[in-house]
Amino acid sequence: MRSDLGPPGLPDWFAPATRAWFGAAFEAPTAAQIAAWEAIHRGADALVVAPTGSGKTLAAFLSAIDRLMNQRPPPKKDQRCRVVYVSPLKALAVDVERNLRAPLVGISNQLAAAGLRVPEIRLAVRTGDTSARDRRSFTKKPADILITTPESLFLVLTSAAREALTGVDTVILDEVHALAGTKRGAHLALSLERLDERLAKPAQRVALSATVRPVEEVARFVGGARGRPGRRPVEVVQPPSSKRIDVSVKLPVEDLTDLG
Repeated sequence: MRSDLGPPGLPDWFAPATRAWFGAAFEAPTAAQIAAWEAIHRGADALVVAPTGSGKTLAAFLSAIDRLMNQRPPPKKDQRCRVVYVSPLKALAVDVERNLRAPLVGISNQLAAAGLRVPEIRLAVRTGDTSARDRRSFTKKPADILITTPESLFLVLTSAAREALTGVDTVILDEVHALAGTKRGAHLALSLERLDERLAKPAQRVALSATVRPVEEVARFVGGARGRPGRRPVEVVQPPSSKRIDVSVKLPVEDLTDLG
């Protein structure tokens, strides 16, 4: 495949199949996506603050998906799960699981068309609604991406399923404004530190929000415990954005002066 496939602005370090899928699906990346990818590629933790509809979730996931699709999975099953997505809402977690199908299928099709190996990328959802059967399944056969909530992540880390998280390298925190500064946020912060304790090096954290205040405090929340070996700096990604108002006037008649 040609390495120049993809829309203008898409970083060239994405694999050709990823660039080809993105170019077929979107006209161009948003400013928030470009800035987020730059921070993620540098290895920093990131707090991405951008309006709804700016593609924040895809910005956080695409780098991880690109890596998963173009690298062979670890030989040990307890290192298979490499991405953990945490949502404050169960419904949002389910929506994300559904929305991830598009890039996974699209990039797989690009790889197949090029005659390249198509990996099996498995997703698992762990919330309060997850059945006991599915919870056991994740323990026995870990997925590549775990989609969960703060409370369910805590339960995973206090059960035998925690052995399936030793290979995590990326943690995505969605709607982080709903957690920072709350009891749920403090609970999540503890779980994230416990997760890092199980890893060879702390996982890269990418937090997403449409609005946070104050930004510096939330960035400190994302960064977690200071002074620990391997902890990254937190970069705030907040590109300028302007509200666009689209107004149209529709009349029931052509001329209001002639109501006939």
